[in-house]
Amino acid sequence: MDRFKLYELRCFDAVASEGSFQAAGAALGRSHPAVFSAVARLEQQLGFTLFDRSGYRVALTGTGRMFHAQARLMLRQFDDLRTYADQLASGEETLLTIVIGDLCPRPHMLELISHFFADHARTQVRLEYEAVSGPLERLLHGEADLIVHRADPSDPRLDLIDLGQVEMVPVVAPGFLNFSTADGVNPEQLMPFTQCVIRDTARRSSAESFFLIEGSPRCSVPDQLMKKELILHGLAWGHLPTWLIDDDLQTGRLLNIAGPQLPGRTETLAAVRLRRRSHGPVMTALWKRLGQEHRSAPLPDAAL
Repeated sequence: MDRFKLYELRCFDAVASEGSFQAAGAALGRSHPAVFSAVARLEQQLGFTLFDRSGYRVALTGTGRMFHAQARLMLRQFDDLRTYADQLASGEETLLTIVIGDLCPRPHMLELISHFFADHARTQVRLEYEAVSGPLERLLHGEADLIVHRADPSDPRLDLIDLGQVEMVPVVAPGFLNFSTADGVNPEQLMPFTQCVIRDTARRSSAESFFLIEGSPRCSVPDQLMKKELILHGLAWGHLPTWLIDDDLQTGRLLNIAGPQLPGRTETLAAVRLRRRSHGPVMTALWKRLGQEHRSAPLPDAAL
């Protein structure tokens, strides 16, 4: 930048984009002669011609076209740097990391996040997925600003917004079991059958057991959708959230085998952040938005 000024590059870019010095001047709020002089100085400093001025409208030379591509890239990077500096000065976050857990019905949550960050475009959002105890581990290790998952409401380290209930029910495909379920099913009857479970993505897995029947054959999958597919195809049985399988239960593609000895479980889905962590204005606005969403439309069975 010692040889030419940012102002000259902006004038050059405007002429190349608008097609004339007069139009470039209008776009920049400068006079036609001022823009013409800035581009002439830039050409003198560079040592080559940027525009062919022989026609009715100016046109980039071959060298000018190559230089323009790099100049536009540099101008964009400079604008990004200025935006970044403005954010730092205002305390506005440049990046927020949100971890979506395996219990979360994703379509509505992703739509909410998309609409929110469309209004906060200067802050980049990094969305990640974790399962079982992975989301909470990421939050407690400072690797996430917000998680959408289950969490213990009595944990003093956490702030929570209750987003609704997730009912987990044990299901099988028709014909998977070789005995009648009319009188209910007990865990001992399921011992010979493969149980499908979600893999815990935490580096240090939780000691808590999630519906496991010890001693039975087991297969693991990364998420609820893959788990559903295995169960639908008669490869295993397992617990699934009702928001994912309501249609399959109604059409008979899956059978609910919950009963007194195999009751299933209800989980509370929550937006969770660290209580003692300092939160910037964008995170504060997102937290408020999530609270408003729940108050305005309580979520039955977390049907986000």
